[in-house]
Amino acid sequence: MFSRLTRPQAVAVCALPVVALLATAAFAPLPFAVAQPGMTANVLGENKGTQVITITGAPTRTTSGQLRMTTIEATGPDANVSLNDVIDGWFATDRAVMPRDAVYPSGNSVKEIEQHNAQQMKQSQDAATQAALKYLGVSGKNIDVTLKLADVGGPSAGLLFSLGIVDKLHGDGSGGDLTGGRTVAGTGTISADGTVGAVGGVALKTQAARRDGATVFLVPKAECSDAKSQLPKGLLLVPVTTLKSAVNSLVTLEKGKGAVPSC
Repeated sequence: MFSRLTRPQAVAVCALPVVALLATAAFAPLPFAVAQPGMTANVLGENKGTQVITITGAPTRTTSGQLRMTTIEATGPDANVSLNDVIDGWFATDRAVMPRDAVYPSGNSVKEIEQHNAQQMKQSQDAATQAALKYLGVSGKNIDVTLKLADVGGPSAGLLFSLGIVDKLHGDGSGGDLTGGRTVAGTGTISADGTVGAVGGVALKTQAARRDGATVFLVPKAECSDAKSQLPKGLLLVPVTTLKSAVNSLVTLEKGKGAVPSC
């Protein structure tokens, strides 16, 4: 024989599985990564004691200003991200919660992911060199470009690499610097024909850029709305679609003549 539960007792009994489920979810690992603004590096200078861009076979310019590539830092592919981490990251302005598969290739080991990112960086560097030399109309047979950036993987520095090569070889085309002496930051993949592609995480990258002194940020045009969502004060957002459009915008900004596109 079973005794009948009172209503409060019944509610309490039914609530037990829910409480247990929530408690489990709070500590169970979830398929997310939590990202935050990462390091930036001036591609016109040194990073960790090593020159980022080295060019031989052609005269190079002494540049002023900075061209800073930007990154995000995310919890590792094997990190345990709990419900509490997700909730905290969701409401924080300096963090973002992303599906783990959007940050790291699914099903790969940490070593395989590192190798994948290194390969993407190498491909990005090759494409950046080709795009810059093609833009300048210079043969790659006579010029050797070496790009080195320690502890950074992936293709998102491509645009800044290309701009750095152009600035070192050509500047603004009339003796000045592409940067106009400013600290310019940005992000974007680049293909050998100079097309700029989207990268993700741009809202966090704008924060990293402003933190490190940038006043101008070059962003793939397709990601303008994301970049504007948490844009720091004092940072001009300039949309780009190609290496040529990025150079043109910087030259226009440097000379102070004409309108610079903005998001």
